[in-house]
Amino acid sequence: MLSNLLRGCAMAAFLLTATVVSAAEPVKEANQFRAKQILGTKILIQGNKTSIGTVDDIVFDEAGNLDYLIVENDGKLSTIPWDATKFDVEKKTAIVGITMDQYKTFPTYTTTTYPTFYAPAYRTETYKYYGITPRELRTYKRR
Repeated sequence: MLSNLLRGCAMAAFLLTATVVSAAEPVKEANQFRAKQILGTKILIQGNKTSIGTVDDIVFDEAGNLDYLIVENDGKLSTIPWDATKFDVEKKTAIVGITMDQYKTFPTYTTTTYPTFYAPAYRTETYKYYGITPRELRTYKRR
């Protein structure tokens, strides 16, 4: 009986300490984005902040991770890796670290000629345009 009382007091002291510690240290939330915050965002080139289009669509990988932004400009579409952008959700803008000359060389397509986003060559080349390395693709096995 005494040991049960001691265990109960020890557990109560632990929970009280854990509550005080967690209240003292604020939890930093990870950046969270919703689709309607991203769609319609103006994409700007870093430096001179020239607009190169707006986000028309988003592409998720098999595991549900946001991988690409589809940017529309004058009826032409281009693919920008999510990792190549820095978003300002309040201003509804995103910056990409490229030059206008680089942007002019990017391949474009239309809604009738979408690329195969996860073909190894397309993925590697697209990321290379933005000077970044593609992260490892994650897969999700449904049961």
